[in-house]
Amino acid sequence: MFWTLVFRALKLRLQRVAVVFAALTVGAAIVTAMAAVYFDINAKMSQELKTFGANFYVGPGQGNSLPEATLPSILDAAPPGLISAGSPYLYGMARTELEKVVLMGVWFESLQHLVPYWQVKGHWVGVSFDDRHAMIGVKLAERLHLTLGDSVTLLEGEARQKLQIKGIVEAGDATDNMLIINLESAQRWLHQPGSISHALLSVNNDLGQVDAFAQTLRLRYPDLEVRPILKVSASEGQVLDKIKGLMGLVSAVILVLSSLCVNTTLIAIVGERSREFALQKALGASARDISLQMLAETGIIALAAVVVGVLLGLVLAQILGQTVFNAAIALRAPVIPLTVVTSLLVAAIAAVVPVRRALHIEPATVLKGE
Repeated sequence: MFWTLVFRALKLRLQRVAVVFAALTVGAAIVTAMAAVYFDINAKMSQELKTFGANFYVGPGQGNSLPEATLPSILDAAPPGLISAGSPYLYGMARTELEKVVLMGVWFESLQHLVPYWQVKGHWVGVSFDDRHAMIGVKLAERLHLTLGDSVTLLEGEARQKLQIKGIVEAGDATDNMLIINLESAQRWLHQPGSISHALLSVNNDLGQVDAFAQTLRLRYPDLEVRPILKVSASEGQVLDKIKGLMGLVSAVILVLSSLCVNTTLIAIVGERSREFALQKALGASARDISLQMLAETGIIALAAVVVGVLLGLVLAQILGQTVFNAAIALRAPVIPLTVVTSLLVAAIAAVVPVRRALHIEPATVLKGE
């Protein structure tokens, strides 16, 4: 009899039920979409902000150079997966057959990950041991009248090294006036074997690891200058906090509106069913029976709304992912449980006042004269 009453009540008031269903579905969809983006945004935003370049600096505490061996020891001691790329840098003046130029010595294999914002005409040099090719800043190339495929020769006394230009770099900074070669060649021509000017790293910061890693290195290498590059790492944290706060605010507003809509509709349903509840009470139904019946009806609507809302929310999350990050949003474990619990809680809160009104119906007053 209980379930007969429940399903009969839902069937006879499809228009009201549809309003409650729609309100809870919208709430569930928004919560699902926001939660999916929220739990996946750290990885997506960290990946997106890597286009800003390296976010960690390691340099000499005093002087102009530090031992090259310091960088491999830092990379080897870092937790697995923390550092996605790293390269030493060595700067100095060298003579070419045309004029003196600024050399930049690097690990070529890591360079593209550290400076993805460089506009390169031609090709990147792919391996660090390549001592036959070089990359050149666009302004230096214009000054020396060099184009792709041309050669530039480093010289000192009787020593010569011919380098073919493989890529022309437009970085928008001092790099545009530099000749970029592999680190070993730069050390040889600058007479600084085993030395580097500094190192740049790309440290994963999806969980805010950059500051903790910097503190660890400062304790381990007190003679070095170790610091995050704030314009990148700080921007990452600030952007993440603002986006997460905005998503939380949007979700909260939608849930409040959904709850108010459900509450208003259930109150109207109770008003329409006052004689029904009065008759049930007159026939011996207890307050517990009435409460369970209304909660069961609301729960059935809420569960159906959650199923549809989750599906719609996942579609919405993918749309947001493609629009903002140009990537799919991964479904994390907490998303669906969070949506189910939140939606049922909203439905339960919205049903409190209507249930209380149903319990306060007086059979003698409502059924008077019938």
